[in-house]
Amino acid sequence: MEDTAVEEAEVSGAAEFAPALVAVHPHGNSVAVAIGPELRVFDLKAGCPVSLSDHCGGRSHSDAIRAICFSASGALFASTGDDKLVKVWKTDSWRCIRTITSEKRVSAVAISNDDLYVTFADKFGVVWLVTLGEDGKEQVSVDNKPVSILGHYCSIITSMKFSPDGRFIATADRDFKIRVTLFPKNPLKGAHEIQSFCLGHTDFVSCIAFTNMSENQSFLISGGGDSTVRLWDYINGCLLDTCQVRDKVGELLEPNETDDSSLAIADICPSNDGSLVAVAIQSFNGVMLLACDLVGKKLSFLKVITMEKSYIPTSLASSFSSELLWTVMGASNMPNQASSQLLTRLRIVPCLQKDILSSDNSPVILEDSEVPHGEKLLLALQGSLDISKQEEVLASVLAALKVSMHKMLVKKHYSEERREQRKRGRNDKKIKS
Repeated sequence: MEDTAVEEAEVSGAAEFAPALVAVHPHGNSVAVAIGPELRVFDLKAGCPVSLSDHCGGRSHSDAIRAICFSASGALFASTGDDKLVKVWKTDSWRCIRTITSEKRVSAVAISNDDLYVTFADKFGVVWLVTLGEDGKEQVSVDNKPVSILGHYCSIITSMKFSPDGRFIATADRDFKIRVTLFPKNPLKGAHEIQSFCLGHTDFVSCIAFTNMSENQSFLISGGGDSTVRLWDYINGCLLDTCQVRDKVGELLEPNETDDSSLAIADICPSNDGSLVAVAIQSFNGVMLLACDLVGKKLSFLKVITMEKSYIPTSLASSFSSELLWTVMGASNMPNQASSQLLTRLRIVPCLQKDILSSDNSPVILEDSEVPHGEKLLLALQGSLDISKQEEVLASVLAALKVSMHKMLVKKHYSEERREQRKRGRNDKKIKS
């Protein structure tokens, strides 16, 4: 049934579905949700929605947002996606200070730890860099256009993160690999040296995250389409441990949802101290918690937090100053869905706590009345207060997300005839332009 839906979507030329995203300010000052072209921000300190100010005249993006992130300091925020724009926002005023145009659609974005550079990856796997900070003026090219710094050879980059010390930039792709690259003090000068490749996933890598053991030591965690979460010594490219998700959640799912393609890792979120890792799984209505022993260099299953059947998180986030795990569900670009119907559903879990490791009780999911700032926050970020009652909308979101991941991350295999048709089509477009 799923394969048929995928084929129909490809034949009809329907737009790729875009999952809802969530990001939390490192110090818990604000939370942002992206759904379709909409960027919604709520000020957790002031307890009110944020009005975005865009110097280009618009409020945000004109097409689906594919990646969002706060900088390590929390001073900056970046958003990017299918409109080929990368927007950089100052979080004290939520004013857009830079709009960067990419030649191709953008799949990932990151801000350097010193807030001086923004990097973004296009759909061909090229990573570009633009200087932001005043301190970097002497390095800026005359027109300050994006400069390519590394590439994944025509493979879509799915996730991009800077290491906690800022010395490395890690990039993951749909061709099963993770590349760790040195990020020099003068990134616009000279070649970027590869530190290591983290190889071991047997399907696309969907998400990566760094976790700290100490100021001088950190590890990399990754999740992928092979239903595994993996722990890496990224300096040497060594796989330290692998946790199979399939065995732990398979018994909670329907028999037709237990194949690897339905159990792809959608997102991962480590706790501040690195002792816990929250995992979102494509067909699972809830979150899996893993214990991460950074001394013993082991990952182990801890517990599962189940939610209502119609709720499958698409994105996870937390802050350094809070023990709350923010989860969101939603999708855009669905057939017959108007922009006013871009609904998301938020669920918040107070689970990133040290005592969870020694407790037999599962964390309690916050009721809507218990979330920070209650209805005001939910109305601003969800778009509605009654989403839990809209079962048909949520069901269509679930179906759309399965098609989305398949279309974007699973490589298509074409017949020789089909390849020739695609080649002729591309050539015709070039001639017309």
